[in-house]
Amino acid sequence: MNPEKLPANASGLEPDSIPRHVAMIMDGNGRWAARRGLSRVFGHVEGHKTVRRITNLAGHLGVHYLTLYAFSVENWRRPAEEVSALMELIEHVAHEEIPSLCQENVRFNIIGRLQDLPEPLRLELERDMELTRDNTGLTLTLAVNYGGRSEIVDAVRRLVADGVTPEQVDEQAISSRLYTADIPDPDLLIRTAGELRVSNYLLWQIAYTEIYVTDTLWPDLSEKDFVDALLAYQKRTRKFGGLVS
Repeated sequence: MNPEKLPANASGLEPDSIPRHVAMIMDGNGRWAARRGLSRVFGHVEGHKTVRRITNLAGHLGVHYLTLYAFSVENWRRPAEEVSALMELIEHVAHEEIPSLCQENVRFNIIGRLQDLPEPLRLELERDMELTRDNTGLTLTLAVNYGGRSEIVDAVRRLVADGVTPEQVDEQAISSRLYTADIPDPDLLIRTAGELRVSNYLLWQIAYTEIYVTDTLWPDLSEKDFVDALLAYQKRTRKFGGLVS
């Protein structure tokens, strides 16, 4: 860790107990905008600044994987104007952030049903993944057009397509066919805006993930808030269904 780039409360972190993989549900963009009399789109634009802030901090803290819930399969039900603005924002941000991600040695990754995204966005995301493919620092994954149930359905379809027999189906067979096959399960899931649900996010992967909820809206989440979540995580005992002697 580089102390000069960390908030003051980071001094309380145990460097050897930093969660390897942090997943986040970025909730509250719309409420942040509504409280200021703005359209929901402005909340998403402001939320991008938090993505940049938290990504940089996570890398400096030694987090290896950061996975952010950007757009769910259910989000298509939102007003068409908001959905269109979100698609354009994700495309623009992905394009604009690649130079800084490369400078920070961040590998950019996408999970979800990319084939159903607008073609310009899909092509941009595929291009950005290729441009950062050889980076060896933090892996930043955006879940776009993602749903946990959809992911499991797609994994089962791959099992069938691969000719796997019922006797060959086990947890490893399923895990290896998920979108996250090359990513370890999250150690910590952080949700902003105080909602107490997982919203169809990484359903298979979070079986034993520690969950931390803050009332802070996503655009207002600070570096200190992120460190507070890690400090809370480090105070917990992970038993994975067993007992700690």
